[in-house]
Amino acid sequence: MRNSVQPQSNLVAESASLYAVAMSMYSEDDSPGSRQDFSAKDAGAKDTGFQAYDAKVRRLHSDRGGFDEFRRPRRRRGLRAVPLRIIVPNLVTLLALCMGLTAIRFAIEGQFEIAVVSVIVAAILDGLDGRIARVLRGTSRFGAELDSLADFVDFGVAPALILYFWGLHEMKSFGWFAALVFAIAAALRLARFNVMIDDPNRPPWQAHFFTGMPAPGGAIVGLLPVYLNLSVLAVPNVRGAVPFEIAYVLIIALLMASRIPHFSGKRIGRVPREYVIVVLFGIVACILLLAIFPMEMLIALSFIYLATIPFAIRRFNAYAAEDATRQASVATAQGPPISQARK
Repeated sequence: MRNSVQPQSNLVAESASLYAVAMSMYSEDDSPGSRQDFSAKDAGAKDTGFQAYDAKVRRLHSDRGGFDEFRRPRRRRGLRAVPLRIIVPNLVTLLALCMGLTAIRFAIEGQFEIAVVSVIVAAILDGLDGRIARVLRGTSRFGAELDSLADFVDFGVAPALILYFWGLHEMKSFGWFAALVFAIAAALRLARFNVMIDDPNRPPWQAHFFTGMPAPGGAIVGLLPVYLNLSVLAVPNVRGAVPFEIAYVLIIALLMASRIPHFSGKRIGRVPREYVIVVLFGIVACILLLAIFPMEMLIALSFIYLATIPFAIRRFNAYAAEDATRQASVATAQGPPISQARK
């Protein structure tokens, strides 16, 4: 370290002395009467001095080793290139957003079956974009914010408008109130999800649960009255049933905004080898039934999901009790506080 500092200090001192000599030469040359008394001898001496000065300056410039580390890096002009692995998940999110807006359009036109299918496709794409981003290592803050905005449109605004145009408008202000509450609950649910992601004190076991019903689940389950009307059951959409539909929509909104735990499928890892064939058969069967009997399958999935809520609460409480017992045992093993020990 001392060897690297010493040459730099010598170079700085030598350059300062050369600068002082040059300034003195210029001052002598500009002094009054200097041009008249200038002789050939003095000119030769000054030329020799300037030649020596130029040689020393060139030597200083050629010795750049001590000054290279002080140079600022050059800034490249133009926009920085974005990797394709970051663009692909955002494209999937934008496709989901387009499906949500398409659902709103078909709801306005009265084609509710296509509107429901659009919401389902948006939910599938919403489940894929995060997984694609993690596989490609293309997660970004921009993608997270875009995903939240798309989820609000897809699972907050679109289902609320579908329900309102489908039957809630029969009660006018009460129906619109239920639609507003549903959309606001979805927005609050998404905002809380974004805040809880950055919580460093969250226990690892809570990753198996959602706090409140997730927005995609709330959208799919909230459209249950529409499924019942469009399915083979053909439940009539009459004015007398609208109050019950409003009550059901408000209950789903309450589940989204509440802190009731729900099972999360994000931590489903490897499937045991003996259950691989069963799982594959079940997935293929569900996809085929969903394609052939979409409304009937959505009714069944909605009731199954609602039935899992009590089991999720029970499992969550069991995890919380185990965590509290573990923390109590750790605190006991560490001994009493210092203030109690002194007493």
